[in-house]
Amino acid sequence: MTVRVGQFDGNTLLATFARRDDLAVPIRIAAVLFVTALTAAAAQISVPLPFTPVPFTLQPMVVLLGGAALGSRLGMSSQALYLLAGVAGLPVFAASPVLPQGIGRLLGPTGGFLLSYPVAALVAGWLAERTFDRRYLTSILAMSCGLAIIFACGVAWLAWFAQPAPLGLSVALRTGLYPFLPADIVKILIASAILPGVWTLVGFHALDARPGSR
Repeated sequence: MTVRVGQFDGNTLLATFARRDDLAVPIRIAAVLFVTALTAAAAQISVPLPFTPVPFTLQPMVVLLGGAALGSRLGMSSQALYLLAGVAGLPVFAASPVLPQGIGRLLGPTGGFLLSYPVAALVAGWLAERTFDRRYLTSILAMSCGLAIIFACGVAWLAWFAQPAPLGLSVALRTGLYPFLPADIVKILIASAILPGVWTLVGFHALDARPGSR
């Protein structure tokens, strides 16, 4: 069996573990399912805050790390699968005292954050395919771009589209951005060290030296 990848797809961390043609497809499928499950698990570790309808969770870091490790297409696919599982009614979203599991959650206050996950994973993966995940400073940049997408979509949704009533931009910033930004900056600084560390362990300099690699 031959698995075709794009010009940059072979630069992802996942691709280094799925180089054998007979194992490439099973490994990629398993990796996507693992990141989907990890995103769902991270949602269960949530801390409700009294001043905002948006809970504190570890999901953004899982989304960004997963996207960078899998690459743009598979990273986006893992988060699209996560959303499909939630829409189907599986208990994969963070606990809410108001909204039940299911498609209605995407219309509520956290809908913009959830819907941003595939795009954020795609961007983090796209940058990782261009070796942004191999050094700490560029890894911070890749993670920050993905996090910016999550916050932009989440705040915009809170401000103008959230049901039962949009909050307006000023309130959306106070409830969807400012309380979470300091902690997420710290998480970015920590998470950005993970993939460069893994690349060091697998010896990416040797991989880059292979004929045909970029």
